[in-house]
Amino acid sequence: MKGVLLVNLGSPESPTAKDVKPYLDEFLMDKYVIDVPFILRALLVRGIILQTRPKKSAEAYARIWTDEGSPLIVISKKMHQKVQKLVDIPVALSMRYGTITILKGLQELKDKGVTEVMLMPLYPQHAMASTTTILVLAEELRQKHFPEMTFTNVPAFYNKPDFIQALANSIKKHLEGFDYDHLLFSYHGVPKRHIRKTDITKSHCKMDRTCCDTPSPAHEFCYSHQCYETTKQVVKLLGIPEDKYSQTFQSRLAGDKWLTPYTDVEVNKMPEKGIKKLAVVTPAFVSDCLETLEEIAMEAKEEFIHHGGEEFKAIPCLNDDDEWCEVVAGWVKEWAK
Repeated sequence: MKGVLLVNLGSPESPTAKDVKPYLDEFLMDKYVIDVPFILRALLVRGIILQTRPKKSAEAYARIWTDEGSPLIVISKKMHQKVQKLVDIPVALSMRYGTITILKGLQELKDKGVTEVMLMPLYPQHAMASTTTILVLAEELRQKHFPEMTFTNVPAFYNKPDFIQALANSIKKHLEGFDYDHLLFSYHGVPKRHIRKTDITKSHCKMDRTCCDTPSPAHEFCYSHQCYETTKQVVKLLGIPEDKYSQTFQSRLAGDKWLTPYTDVEVNKMPEKGIKKLAVVTPAFVSDCLETLEEIAMEAKEEFIHHGGEEFKAIPCLNDDDEWCEVVAGWVKEWAK
């Protein structure tokens, strides 16, 4: 029997330092997130970051927390329920970090008699710290607990026409009535070394943007190329002129060279360039979360206004948008034939 496992990022149990700390520990100790030797990672994470970050992160989570709970979890569950209603095979939902584990999701599918699993990381673009870590952990769990199962891994869908169409339609809908000066595509940042590590050719990536536009087998796993390609295809569909949009990367950690340009730096410079009405979309996420709701819709907005901007619109992620859920259901039906 066939079944589907949707996997998103995860969330702490509550917006308190007590619950945020173990969540951050699990996340930051992941060798695909901070890819340095274990001893160094433990010193950095447990010796430095976790001494102060949980309190600060808890305050950020508290700003976005709802009566129903964590926005990412609430939204993911709604999306999951909609997809399940549209297909005839079991669909389970898991998170890479936190308590809604991949192990629980696979067990749920096994209990329903599933032996063939369509494993879908809910990330449009492929990255070590998102896609790879899900696929690796799921395979480890399969070998240990579910050897009778087989996986079909859903590749990055950054350029699939139906995803691009759903994203473009969502952006268009949310921009109605907002006469923006500029549309910013803000993607989650990653260290530049992650891009080099995922270059299967070991030679294509030059980190100067020219390689992103030159066809190569490396693009199958290149986060940078895939982000630029998503933007390119969306603006083409929407007919947005070149001088009215740009692309940046957000959410970096100090100490490493990350993909540039940086969202916060560019947003703060926009008012002096005459951009007074700014819209921001975050296409690396399919569900609104801390990085979109707090970092963009709150922090970036506050900074934009502080630097002389007048109006700021954070465009929601696809979330449980009907068209998006139908797109995912379509992929499931195609696979389940």
